Amino acid sequence: MADSCRVSFFSAATIEDITAVNTVSKPVMSTATGDIQISITNELLMFKKKLMQEHFNEDYMESDKYPHTVFKGKVNEKVDYTTDGVNNVTVTGTMDMHGVQKTITIPGTITVQNGIIFLSAKFDVKLTDYNIKVPTVIGSDVGKQIAITFSATMKPYKAK
Repeated sequence: MADSCRVSFFSAATIEDITAVNTVSKPVMSTATGDIQISITNELLMFKKKLMQEHFNEDYMESDKYPHTVFKGKVNEKVDYTTDGVNNVTVTGTMDMHGVQKTITIPGTITVQNGIIFLSAKFDVKLTDYNIKVPTVIGSDVGKQIAITFSATMKPYKAK
């Protein structure tokens, strides 16, 4: 289970770049199977400006109808989680966002250090792939692609 996690996104815009960060989501991973899952509550993506957050939740993500973005995937490469090192991997799975499920493959790294697993990835998401519409008033201001950055520190789960 994740001990800490950071999911952020960035979109270059004419007037002001748009960024948001979520640090409360906790991905889970099975080192036995390579399965990874994370669920993000859209309203918990935090923006620098409250108005941006309102537009994101009301106009883009329609968070009242689609409250979560979920990714369920599997590491494609074999990783030895008992040996320290950096492993370049891809994870293929289903991204469920804005009511659309799409199979994607995400490049990233799995670093093992002293029994702790560090996950990191950076990838782009096209708004049109998930039927996310940009209001025409500001349509030229928001990018058609959003850069997603993900990092998590995973520690072994111990039942209480």
